[in-house]
Amino acid sequence: MQTVVKFFKTYPAVAATLFVGITAGGLELAEVSWVNWYVSAFALVMAAILSWDMVKEIMNGAWGVDLLAITAIVSTVWVGEYWASLIVCLMLSGGEALEDYAGRRARSQLTGLLEGAPTVAHVLDSSGVPTDVDISDVEVGARLLVRPGEVVPVDGILESDFALTEESSLTGEPLPVEHRAGDTLLSGGVNGSDAVIMKATSVAAESQYQQIIELVREAQESQAPVVRLADRIAVPFTLIAFAIAAFAYWMSGDPVRIAEVLVVATPCPLLIAAPVAFLGGMNRSAKEGIIIKDSGTLEALSKIKTVALDKTGTLTFGHPELSRIHVASGIDARELTAMVAAVESHSSHTLAGALVEAAKQLGVEIPQASNVTETTGKGVSGEVNGHLVEVGSSKWLGVEDEAPKVQSGQIVVSARVDGAWAGSFALEDTLRPDAALAVQSFKDYGAEHVMMITGDGEQTAQKMANRVGITEVHSSLLPEQKVQAIKDAVHPIAAVGDGVNDAPVLATADVGIAMGARGSSAASESADVVVMLDDIYRAARSIAIGKRTMQVAMQAVGIGVGLSVVLMLIGATGVMPAVVGAFMQEVVDLACILWALLAARPGKDEKPIDEVLAGNSGKKKGAKRDSFEDLVARV
Repeated sequence: MQTVVKFFKTYPAVAATLFVGITAGGLELAEVSWVNWYVSAFALVMAAILSWDMVKEIMNGAWGVDLLAITAIVSTVWVGEYWASLIVCLMLSGGEALEDYAGRRARSQLTGLLEGAPTVAHVLDSSGVPTDVDISDVEVGARLLVRPGEVVPVDGILESDFALTEESSLTGEPLPVEHRAGDTLLSGGVNGSDAVIMKATSVAAESQYQQIIELVREAQESQAPVVRLADRIAVPFTLIAFAIAAFAYWMSGDPVRIAEVLVVATPCPLLIAAPVAFLGGMNRSAKEGIIIKDSGTLEALSKIKTVALDKTGTLTFGHPELSRIHVASGIDARELTAMVAAVESHSSHTLAGALVEAAKQLGVEIPQASNVTETTGKGVSGEVNGHLVEVGSSKWLGVEDEAPKVQSGQIVVSARVDGAWAGSFALEDTLRPDAALAVQSFKDYGAEHVMMITGDGEQTAQKMANRVGITEVHSSLLPEQKVQAIKDAVHPIAAVGDGVNDAPVLATADVGIAMGARGSSAASESADVVVMLDDIYRAARSIAIGKRTMQVAMQAVGIGVGLSVVLMLIGATGVMPAVVGAFMQEVVDLACILWALLAARPGKDEKPIDEVLAGNSGKKKGAKRDSFEDLVARV
C-alpha cells in the first residue's frame, strides 16, 4: 500500500487520470448524461498543461515534441471520442513513469557504484581515540582507523604491520591483496578481518574512489546528441502525421478520421527510446569495468576510424620486470639472486624494488645484508653471508666487458661478488597479455587505422609494435609531437593512454580512453572513457559498446516511427476506432522501451568479456613464474 501511495505522489497526473477513468466508468454504467463532458473537460485540462510545457520547451529549442499529443487529445474530444482522449492522457502520464522505470533499470550498475562510496572516516586524535568525521573533512596527514569490512575512505599509507584488502572494484584483482607497513592503500578497497591504522595522503576529492564516483555522476547527468536528434525527428514526423490526417479527411469527409490518425501518432517513442538505450549502454559499460563520462561519447565511439595507442603503461604494464638472469661460469644463479635481493632490499630505487619482487615471486629466500651503502644514481653495496656484494650499472662496477650487451627495450643491472663480475639481471617492461587481442579487436570493431605513438626510441617501439600487430609507429615523440600526430591522423580518432604526459593527447582526440586502474588522475580527468580494470581489451570493448548502443537506439526509434506510420495509415482507412488506436500506441511505446533496453546486453556476435579475457589470460603482472631455470642464461 505504501508503494502505491508513493507512486501516486510521485506521478500525480497518473493518479488523476486513473481517478477520472474509474469515476467516469461508474458514471457511464449509471447512464449519467454528462459523463462525456466530465472526461472531455479533464482531457482538455491535460492538453492545456501539455501546451504550456510545450511552449517552455519551444523556448529552450525543442520544437514540436508534444504537439501531436495535444492535437490527438483535442481531436478526439472534438469528434466525441472522449474515452480515446482519456487513454491518450493515461499513455502520456504513464509514459513518464514507464521511462523512469526503464531508466532505473538501465542505470542500476552505475547507481551500485555510488552506493559503495564511503561517507565517514574514523580520525584518531593524539591519544589514539577515534572520532567520526565527514569524509570531506579528512585532511592530509590525518591518522585514520579502518575497521574490519569497511571501505578505505581516502588514499593513504599503511601504518599497521599488515593489511589484507579486497580491491576488485578498483583493479579487477579477484584475490585479496596483501599490504605491509609503508604500502599505499587506495580508497575504495575493502579492509579485511583486522582493524588497521593508516595515514591520509590525499583529501577525499583527490582520492581514487571519489574520482570514480565523480565520473559516475557525470555519466548519469549527461545527455547524448542522439537524444536531441530524436527531438528533431519529432518535427517532420508531426508534419507527416498531419498530412496523413488531412488526406484521410479529404478522402472521407469524416472528421473522426483525423482523430483516428492522430491518436496513434504521439511522439513518445522518439522521446523515450534513445535515452533508455543510452542509459542501457552506459549500464553495460559500467558492468564491464568501463566508465563512460557522458552518453554523447557513446555516439562518438561508434564512429571511430583511427585508434592511437601509447606504449608504456598501455600496451605494456609500465613497470620493469625481470626477464633474464645472466650468470658467470661457476656461479649459482639462485644464490646470486638471493644476495642481490638482500642488498637491493635496502634501496628505494624502482629497479631495486623490481629485483626484490622478482626474487620473492621466484621463491628465493632472501638473507640479511649488513653494512649497506648506496651511491645515488649508480648502485648499492653490502655484505651478505661474508661476501661483498655490489649491484649497479655495468659502467659503475667496471664490468662492461664481461656483462652482456643491453638489448632493445632492456635495462641491465650487474653484480660483483668479492670484486669479480658474477652476473647481470635484464629487466624490461612487459607486454600486457591482452595487448595483441586489443589491437585486433580495435580493427574488428571498425577502426581502419591502429597506430602507436610513444616517446620511446624507434627500435624499442617497433619491436613492441611487431609483437601486437601494429604497422604504423610514431616513436621518439615529445608530448606536443604526440598531440600533432593526433591532429594529423584520420578522424574520428580515439587515443588510449595512462600517464600525465598522455593527458594532452586524450583531450585532443575525439575520444580519449584512459587506463585508469593504475594510471594518473590527470589522464583520467582528460579522458572521455576510463577503463577501471587493468585490461586494455576493455578499451577496445568500449567501441563495441558504442556501436551496439547506437544501433539499438536507432532501431528503437525506427520501430516507433515505423509502427506509428503503419497505425496512422490503418487509422486513415477508418477500420480502427480511436479507442483501439490509443491502446495500440501504448503497445508501440512499450515495444520501443523493451527494444531500447537491449543496449544493456551484448549483441549475438559478442562473447561475454570475462570469457574473452579468460581465453587470453597469458602472464599477468606479478604472476609467479613457472620456472627459475627458464630465466637463467650461462655466460
